[in-house]
Amino acid sequence: MVYKVGRIAVRALDNVSFTVRPGEFVSIIGQSGSGKSTLLHILGGLLKPTSGSVILDGQDLAAVSDQERTAIRRQKIGIVFQRFNLFPTLSAEGNLRLAEQIRGVNGQDPTHRRELLRLLNLEQRLHHKPLELSGGEQQRVAVARALINRPKLLLADEPTGNLDSENSRIVLDMLRQLNRELHQTVIMITHNPEAAAIGTRIISMRDGKIIADQPNDPQ
Repeated sequence: MVYKVGRIAVRALDNVSFTVRPGEFVSIIGQSGSGKSTLLHILGGLLKPTSGSVILDGQDLAAVSDQERTAIRRQKIGIVFQRFNLFPTLSAEGNLRLAEQIRGVNGQDPTHRRELLRLLNLEQRLHHKPLELSGGEQQRVAVARALINRPKLLLADEPTGNLDSENSRIVLDMLRQLNRELHQTVIMITHNPEAAAIGTRIISMRDGKIIADQPNDPQ
């Protein structure tokens, strides 16, 4: 991936190549400027790479139009951002209903919606608005929103970056539970080694390159 800054070409990613198997939990770790955020945006179909391929469920995100890439993202990818990005005037359930509408889920599924909230220990907070929820609860609602369309891939962008240690632990435990119980494929980027340690595989990046890719046995 190459950015143009004036007349200067900046290589954000350099020959990055890896495969993620269904059901894996991959942590991508690196300091600021390592290229991990750019990589996540490419994997999520938010950026088109300047070269190469991004294959998801047999489709190449790099080879389709912007409109097609948006449709694939809505149908097959869930993204959890560092900032919760919840609508403040809607309840937790309302935020999920809106996500269903935006993503074109055929026939809203209240059973699935409430099961997600139960799994994330939020069933008692259905009718609470974001400002009535803790940071950890808001992030869990954001996780539920990302899962509302049963995505093939869940991407988590520094999901504990705005949380204290206790809420960070809760959110990370929930992501691990989703992976173990629902076999949800997860790719999480982080700069925190403790957060990365929950993955079943850890990819380390520096200066736009993968410098290590190894299996991990989370405790």
